[in-house]
Amino acid sequence: MNTTVTLALAVGALVVLVAAIALRLADRLGLPSLLLYLALGVALGESGLGIQFEDYRLTHTLGYAALLVILAEGGLTTRWGDVRRAIGPGVALSTVGVAVSVGATAAIGVWVLGFDWGFALLLAAVISSTDAAAVFATLRRLPLPRRVAASLEAESGLNDAPVILLVTALAESLTGAATQAWWLVGLVVLVELAGGAVVGVAIGFGGAALLRRVALPVAGFYPLATLALCVLAYSSASLAHTSGFVAVYLCGLVLGNVTLPHRAASIGFAEGMASLAQIGLFVLLGLLVSPGRLPEAVGPALVVGGALLLLARPLSVVSSLVWFRFPWAQQAFISWAGLRGAVPIVAAIIPLTADVPGATTVFDTVFVLVVVFTIVQGWSLPWVARRLRIATPVTPRDVQVEAAPLEELDAEMMQLTVPEGSRLHGVYLPELRLPEDAAVVLIVRDGRSFVPDAGTRLMRGDQALLVSARRSRPEAERRLRAVSRAGRLASWRGEQGAATEAD
Repeated sequence: MNTTVTLALAVGALVVLVAAIALRLADRLGLPSLLLYLALGVALGESGLGIQFEDYRLTHTLGYAALLVILAEGGLTTRWGDVRRAIGPGVALSTVGVAVSVGATAAIGVWVLGFDWGFALLLAAVISSTDAAAVFATLRRLPLPRRVAASLEAESGLNDAPVILLVTALAESLTGAATQAWWLVGLVVLVELAGGAVVGVAIGFGGAALLRRVALPVAGFYPLATLALCVLAYSSASLAHTSGFVAVYLCGLVLGNVTLPHRAASIGFAEGMASLAQIGLFVLLGLLVSPGRLPEAVGPALVVGGALLLLARPLSVVSSLVWFRFPWAQQAFISWAGLRGAVPIVAAIIPLTADVPGATTVFDTVFVLVVVFTIVQGWSLPWVARRLRIATPVTPRDVQVEAAPLEELDAEMMQLTVPEGSRLHGVYLPELRLPEDAAVVLIVRDGRSFVPDAGTRLMRGDQALLVSARRSRPEAERRLRAVSRAGRLASWRGEQGAATEAD
């Protein structure tokens, strides 16, 4: 191996290690980690260590690959029980909301900054997408009503696709590469979104059925296969000229909410890959920026960002959610929580690769806007939630259940971890009311293992091993989750009641 490759590997390893430490710092400061990753990239770039990097096309390609992994992880870690009541608001925010936001922001750019309408619409479209990585990382630390958090997560997972398509269409229009009427472009966008949704859902359910029926020789292949299915959804949708981003998110959502062997390990692997993708993407974007040009972009970025945050975003939220009976306080929080991140910066590269006049100004403006307003919004979100009185008491993490197949016995083995705050604490095993062909066979408590009996009670921090016939595994897991949320008297009604109270 030559010296250049060895040096590149060493630098890459050091970047990942420094980024991991930066993640802990970001958590303590209450900021999305993307800011520290961007700063790391700038420090390595032309104004820091002197690494010269201006390959926009490579950044565009790698940025798409990173967004693919981030969206797949977002879908895999989103529970359908939380998001099903928010799918309507999420779709409205990612379509109607995007259109209103682009129109309002572009109008401010024309009337205040003197932009022409084509350039203003392009800039507004680039910054109209909320960022999945920033939203998932920030909101999952806040004690919010489930419908509010789920709406924001669904929006961030779904709005990337229409925004990327809109930015591409506007870039082609400004360079004369496209001559289609605007209404025809809009129709094409809708068809591509619908087609991507069909492809993603189909591959998700088909892949889940395949993984349940095929016993892979190594347990570590299941996480790889799960992520590979998400990548397949993206590529299949793109080859079919539909939206790959919608496909990958919905495929991940399906796979994350069905019964899969080694599901917890697969989700953990996806989370690790998404973190690595975020680190690589933000460091790369930091390398790409030229700090010497940024001071000129501060003024336009503050004007456009202020218009987006204080006018365009509230208008888009009200126009999207007024039909879904969201209280005004929750709509105000959703307006403030529209975090921007990697997606707008990656979208800003599209005009650069298309040689759109003024594309460098778009990129610099978006970069400054993302940094400034991520700081403002990221730090203030907990305070805003408290002032609007929508913060809920901290709820315990859901019970963790990991399953592994026992092919020859037509059974499955599950590992259960009782989290802090779970109502499984103090429950006698018979009170779980597990199916007749399911049983708790081993408990590990404080490092000591023992075989339980009918008089054994579960305690916080316990790890339990359960064995169940495959046909009864969904019912056994349902009972465990119900008791974890609602206590020893849980039933379907009790579980739903507990979920309603959490809202």
